Amino acid sequence: MTKPVRIALDAMGGDHGPEVIVPGAALALDRRPDMEFIFFGDEAQIRPHLDALPKLAAVSTLHHTSVAVRMDDKPSQALRAGRRESSMWLSIDAVKKNHADAAVSAGNTGALMAMAKTCLRMMPNIDRPAIAGIWPTIRGRSIVLDVGASIGADAKHLVHLAIMGAAMARIVLGVERPTVGLLNIGVEEIKGIEEVKSASRLLRQIALPDLDYLGFVEGGDIGRGVADVVVTEGFAGNIALKTAEGTANQMAKYLRDELGRDFMSKIGYFFARRAFAALKAKMDPRNVNGGVLLGLEGVVIKSHGGADVVGTAVAIEIGYTIARHQLLGRIRAALARSHDGQAWPPKISTADEEKPAQAAQSGI
Repeated sequence: MTKPVRIALDAMGGDHGPEVIVPGAALALDRRPDMEFIFFGDEAQIRPHLDALPKLAAVSTLHHTSVAVRMDDKPSQALRAGRRESSMWLSIDAVKKNHADAAVSAGNTGALMAMAKTCLRMMPNIDRPAIAGIWPTIRGRSIVLDVGASIGADAKHLVHLAIMGAAMARIVLGVERPTVGLLNIGVEEIKGIEEVKSASRLLRQIALPDLDYLGFVEGGDIGRGVADVVVTEGFAGNIALKTAEGTANQMAKYLRDELGRDFMSKIGYFFARRAFAALKAKMDPRNVNGGVLLGLEGVVIKSHGGADVVGTAVAIEIGYTIARHQLLGRIRAALARSHDGQAWPPKISTADEEKPAQAAQSGI
């Protein structure tokens, strides 16, 4: 019999706490019966919700703590103020101690990043963690990273993001050799800041067997699904993510207003309601909730602070999938192959350095 995947839950995180986290776990359990849960938080608040779900209660344990990280806490404050007593820290620590296979929190993103990095440490050769998000596209889904873990990135970090994102895509998207694109202001080799151009040259030079590097992609290419993995630094990635969410909400508002504008519009909606329901499902952000914190020696999932029961279940299921298919081992192996005993980052060959200059001279 396969060993159950055990998920540690910060039950006090997010806007809604146990009233969403607990039933979200129950919904995830219905879909993935080979799971167990450890809830960390205020027992007085959690217990009533857990007792109302006997199937979930049978595969769960509850560890009481009265300390919770607030959504407006600065990361430094969260680390100083009773960090080892908070529901967030304890859920991450459960992963470190091998009591859980993954931790899920809808709490303060900055605090979660700081605690995860402090508690779990970074993988060898990785300097900073990244948040990888699942992005709905015309072709299906893509992985985009970093969507907000840290600001700025050199070429080395961008290459590592590509390696980690490709490893995640093989598990989550089921693609054996994922295509990878670097987000840029244009697809031409001469465009963009030097760090991005250097990362592009490195990816072409090392020619990793685990991914298919396509080159530069633009913002509009993300939704088109041009690449299975889109790599960028956290500042641009977070802006892209928030812009996409805002645009989706804007279009939904326009659509609702027009469909209710007059009698004929309402009649048209009646006949097309199945198509609109399908569209809503494809654009529903709950179905892609859950950012994976990559680069850590442990699995941590960041759920949206305002996630409802469905969104919470999806984030938990992402943690389940990542742990069940041993993403961390795959990332370690891919990183080892990329380094392969050579100095890192490898020196870009003279021929690769000359390509952008030659393109500029030729007017490409």
